[in-house]
Amino acid sequence: MEFWHWLAIGAGLAALEIMVPGTFLLWLGAAAGIVGLIMLALPQIDWIYQLLIFAVCAVTLIAVSIKFFRNPPAETDKPNLNERGQQFIGRQLTLDQPIVNGKGRAKMGDTMWQVCGPDYMRGTRVKVINVHGTVLEVQKI
Repeated sequence: MEFWHWLAIGAGLAALEIMVPGTFLLWLGAAAGIVGLIMLALPQIDWIYQLLIFAVCAVTLIAVSIKFFRNPPAETDKPNLNERGQQFIGRQLTLDQPIVNGKGRAKMGDTMWQVCGPDYMRGTRVKVINVHGTVLEVQKI
């Protein structure tokens, strides 16, 4: 293969990275580009060594990207920020509709929530103990 083959492969993989999520193809494209530049300087390298250089560069670039570019999510003082229901655990409510056969409704703020738990009368004060999707599990206070 000539140097321009490797450069074309590198450009193609980098372009594919735009359409495919993640950064895996970017590093393969960079490795192919490196082999292309080496081939430009040393055109007599045999194809088996070209593949070996590509493999070493690809593995090295991927390992470096995992080490330096994949940071764990930052710790926050609001771990349930995007989990609205989890924020309600421990809050107290008054039932707007009685819980019958395990299902009822309660208002929290300006939203009516479906609640589940033991059967209680309308107006009973309850506390949220768990969340199942959009259903709040409650128990009597």
